[in-house]
Amino acid sequence: QVQLVESGGGLVQAGGSLRLSCAASGSMFSINAMAWYRQAPGKQRELVASSTGGGSTNYAESVKGRFIISRDNAKNTVYLQMNSLKPDDTAVYYCNVDVLVVAGILKNYWGQGTQVTVSS
Repeated sequence: QVQLVESGGGLVQAGGSLRLSCAASGSMFSINAMAWYRQAPGKQRELVASSTGGGSTNYAESVKGRFIISRDNAKNTVYLQMNSLKPDDTAVYYCNVDVLVVAGILKNYWGQGTQVTVSS
């Protein structure tokens, strides 16, 4: 089994930065594709950033130029670097990862979510 544990959320003032981490643990070989979603109260969950196993990245227009998705394969951890944060970025952030649990077999997992609150 594989578990994703998120960390790095918190309260920050507008213009500040946070780095979210999503660490995968358990029986696995490596991380493949990855993504970060967020959900604000009363709103649907939206895709913030994604990355393929080959490293190609995509970002929501609202965060383009401010957020960076990355990974550390040695640590089986994915990151979301968030810069120039705005109050509208306030949400619960979730990582979503395709994990290579064994050669040729991918499984998808969600993190538990971490709260990001940006104050003005």
